[in-house]
Formats: sequence, C-alpha cells, structure tokens
Amino acid sequence: MATTILVVDDSRIMRNTVKGVFSRLGINSVFIESDNGEDALAQLNMFPIDLVLLDWNMPRLSGLDFLKKVRSMDKYKNLPIIMVTSEAAKYNVIEALKAGATDYITKPINIDLFKDKITKLPMYKAYRR
Repeated sequence: MATTILVVDDSRIMRNTVKGVFSRLGINSVFIESDNGEDALAQLNMFPIDLVLLDWNMPRLSGLDFLKKVRSMDKYKNLPIIMVTSEAAKYNVIEALKAGATDYITKPINIDLFKDKITKLPMYKAYRR
C-alpha cells in the first residue's frame, strides 16, 4: 500500500530530489507537493498524510512555524515530520526537535543517511536492509 507524503519545499528541484530518493529506495508513495508553509497546512487538512518532509526556509510560513502549528493540533501529534533543510547549525537541529520534528536531514541529501532515517519510521520497516 502506498503512503502519502507531503513534500514541502520552495525549490521544485529539491521536491523532485526527495521524490527521487523514495523511487530509488523502491518505496511505493503518493506525493503531494507544496512550495510554502501556508499551502502545506491547507494540503494537510485536505488529504490523509502519512509523512511530512519539510524545508525550513520558505515564503509565507517557515518550516519551523508550520511544525509548531501542526504540533499544536492533537490530530497531528503523532504524524512523522522530518525536516529536510540546509539549516545545519546544531541550535537549529535542537530547536526543530524541541518543536516536535521526528528527525532532521541536512541538504545536500546523503542517500544512505536519508534511507537510514526514513526506514526508522514504523511504516517503512520493510525497507530496512
């Protein structure tokens, strides 16, 4: 069964890169894309989302603000949200994890690290090798 992944990044190239990683891993997925945090909130409320891959720096609503809003809603408290961002400073990682991020991946994406982090999620345990 395919999982539905909301990919939130203002860069189309990065959204395509993230989708390509799932394809290379052989993970059957349906992707919903958003280029800003406000639109991502609307998408989250329109579709049943299994995983959010979230950039930090975006127009209209930052990834961190999106994360805080989503975590303030009870129905999304267990939704896996992984930050995929170029913000690599330790304090950014700590801030995102404190705000409720499930995990944190820095750009440029290392495929092996990405796979390790994704396959830690219960829904992808079959892809662990």
